[in-house]
Amino acid sequence: MDRTMRTMISPGRYVQGSGAIHRLGEYLAPLGSQPLLVADDMVWGFVGHDVETSLKAAGLPVDRRPFSGAPSAAAVDRLVGEIQDAGADVVVAVGGGSTIDTVKAAGYLAGIRWANAPTVASTDAPCSALSVIYTEDGEFDEYRFFPRNPDLVLVDSQVVANAPAKFLIAGVGDALATWLEARATSRSGSNTMAGGLPTVTGTALAKLSWDVLWENALPAVDAVRDHQVTPAVEKVIEANTLLSGLGFESGGLAAAHAIHNGLTAVPATHGLAHGQKVNLGSVAQLVLEGADPADLREFIEFTTSVGLPTTLAEVGIRSDDAESVRAVARAASAEGETIHSMPFEVLADDVAAALASIDRFATRVREDAKLPAPVPYAAAH
Repeated sequence: MDRTMRTMISPGRYVQGSGAIHRLGEYLAPLGSQPLLVADDMVWGFVGHDVETSLKAAGLPVDRRPFSGAPSAAAVDRLVGEIQDAGADVVVAVGGGSTIDTVKAAGYLAGIRWANAPTVASTDAPCSALSVIYTEDGEFDEYRFFPRNPDLVLVDSQVVANAPAKFLIAGVGDALATWLEARATSRSGSNTMAGGLPTVTGTALAKLSWDVLWENALPAVDAVRDHQVTPAVEKVIEANTLLSGLGFESGGLAAAHAIHNGLTAVPATHGLAHGQKVNLGSVAQLVLEGADPADLREFIEFTTSVGLPTTLAEVGIRSDDAESVRAVARAASAEGETIHSMPFEVLADDVAAALASIDRFATRVREDAKLPAPVPYAAAH
């Protein structure tokens, strides 16, 4: 990490729009002649035909390998072997964040180019030059950094709108954290995931992501419930995928994502989407910052309306479960975690106190705003 230079990184090309999947072959052709496609059986069932048609029209062979599970070190190594056996010169993730993170890590180790065609807008993983690696048990293991970003990110807006709305909602949770964390990183002068100090550009894109979501998230979620692509949907897909991807990587991560990582230390949270846990991390970060109560209240009201969790109960942890809360706090504040990019020292005790205080306040906010009361995760599932 360079503590004197500012840096901004981004994918080679970003493409978004309804029907974009039909042009995947066209955009892949300049990258390689022997692509290896990675997609789980469910994803391939609804986009496989269009992908095959697109690649064949571009004169490219179709070689698809199934993938399921978490992006673990073992899963990455298995895919490296498949890439080498296939003689592929570009590997393409078609699917969600787990597939994408596995493909990025495997493409780097195999020494070839890599591209992403996300079928949901649930995380900001597609554009970044890093992968989040988990243990086989689903706990956060490590960040792996790569010297370059994906060569191509292609998002078909209609494919995203056809997916269950819960994926777009999770992406909003992940993306809203971008500005909160970039703001904290800018204030502390900490390094970003891009390998240097934050740029004005990276910080500004993080703020733009926030602004777009506050204006468009609610109508976009409503439209996607009916599988419609509207201008609001297009803006939210871009905010979740591109703006948040550039903003977190070149603007900085802080407490929200560290607390997400800490939450994975508790098995009860493993069934939740990344963005759901990140949103609770955002609430906790605002508490740690001593945010204006009106701002904290507004964030809880807005994200509850979007459909995101704002209490520990909703991610499977009782607020009086001191052992689990401490486990989250210890993992979130471990050496090297991004929580140390906050503009003040944060200890495990601080994180535990912030987490334990959330449920009572958020429940009262929701009651006052006539929003649904929190439903414990176990009861909801």
